[in-house]
Amino acid sequence: MTTTNLPTLDLLKGQARRLRESLSATGRPVTHGKALELIAGQYGFRDWNTLCARAAAQASAARPELRLDMQVSGHYLGVPFTGRIAALGRRGGRFLRLTVVFDAPVDVSRFSSFAVKRRRISATIDLETGETVEKTSDGRPQLVVHLAA
Repeated sequence: MTTTNLPTLDLLKGQARRLRESLSATGRPVTHGKALELIAGQYGFRDWNTLCARAAAQASAARPELRLDMQVSGHYLGVPFTGRIAALGRRGGRFLRLTVVFDAPVDVSRFSSFAVKRRRISATIDLETGETVEKTSDGRPQLVVHLAA
């Protein structure tokens, strides 16, 4: 059974969806559940639930555990910051609501004629990427927290 370097659950589910579509296009339709089981077999697992549990455990072990008062860095609205985590709350599966208090106020204004300084922000991030789902007008995540140790 191969347990190293498994793709994320989203990628595994995407593989199952593409396999199902491909088989259907060749006249051999399968259910979504059967496609998941076939993908699990390709990775050497006895079933989808076992593969899913192993991939989730691998993803969890690969990222550091965020905790209160932890120093973090990243970008908020494209501006680099350092700060500490002042509040944490789970938002289901892989999402986390957090409040970051910046070490120094972050000026998020793009105009030189005035400043818009933020001292703290709250956002929901995807733990796998460290990014918010919400994007700025240029397509970048509003907040990126660097999760690497």
